[in-house]
Amino acid sequence: MLIDELKLHIKAGRGGNGVVRWRHEKGRDMAGPGGGNGGKGSDVLVEAFRDISLLASYKHLKEIAGEDGQSGMRNGMHGRDGEDLIIKLPVGTILTNLETEEKFSLEKEGQIIKILHGGKKGLGNEVFKSSVNVSPQESTEGKLGEEADFLIELELIADAGLIGLPNAGKTSLLNSLTNARHKVGDYPFTTLEPNLGALYGYVLADIPGLIEDSAKGKGLGIKFLKHIKRTKILLHCVSLENPDVIKAYKTIRKELKGYKDDLVNKDEYIILTKTDLVDENALKSTIKNLKAEIPSINIFTSSILDENALNKLKTTIMELLKKRAN
Repeated sequence: MLIDELKLHIKAGRGGNGVVRWRHEKGRDMAGPGGGNGGKGSDVLVEAFRDISLLASYKHLKEIAGEDGQSGMRNGMHGRDGEDLIIKLPVGTILTNLETEEKFSLEKEGQIIKILHGGKKGLGNEVFKSSVNVSPQESTEGKLGEEADFLIELELIADAGLIGLPNAGKTSLLNSLTNARHKVGDYPFTTLEPNLGALYGYVLADIPGLIEDSAKGKGLGIKFLKHIKRTKILLHCVSLENPDVIKAYKTIRKELKGYKDDLVNKDEYIILTKTDLVDENALKSTIKNLKAEIPSINIFTSSILDENALNKLKTTIMELLKKRAN
């Protein structure tokens, strides 16, 4: 099961303490101060990886802590800095510091962001030596690193999102377009988490089926509506199994608007799926009725049983995405 939201308490490392020590040299038992500084506490960084399952690695954790800096040592030797803690997260993750409300967004693979600073090092007594203080007895402790509770949310970043009612043929179409091998069933809600596929370098996301009042939490609810926010275009799959194709289309549009107004402003294209279930005259009539109801919409047809139609659709989607990228 896809984990796309969790809370974690994250701590940067504490700085190591400075120490009071004295140098011991041949013939000079007390050769002056020699207490070294502590090491700096580890910073906390997040790094983006193209793996949407990464959040599952942290689902049983309540806290992640960075390494503390080492205390100073004798003969002026400094303690080792704490090794930076790097948390691996999926591309598309948004982290919110629940104390400061600062947000961090991982939008491309390999991106690294520092979210917490490690504690400053403590100073040893060697630092405090001066012409008027030749035998300093003072040192300072390392400082605590930053810590906070974080809300970690995954919002998929995809070039195109396949949306539609349950059992609209989205997963089958994704598999056919991208050679993915996601589970397909002949009953609603087969897809319980977003599926991804690659079409010549472009990422397509199959968003689990939405139903009426999804924006209010019904069915799979807003859990997956949020994954549509970052897609560049919407491929709205409408199955010709529906007795009322226009109603099916408007149901999803209503839920998009109910969740977030600007979702309905995304570039959208209707793909009529399962065209093999109707004859040519019925298909033409459906397209005519849709265009009369929604004049500005672009309509494509798809049947996973028709290789020529699939290749044509692949080319069309590629052209749409290239145009959108430019």
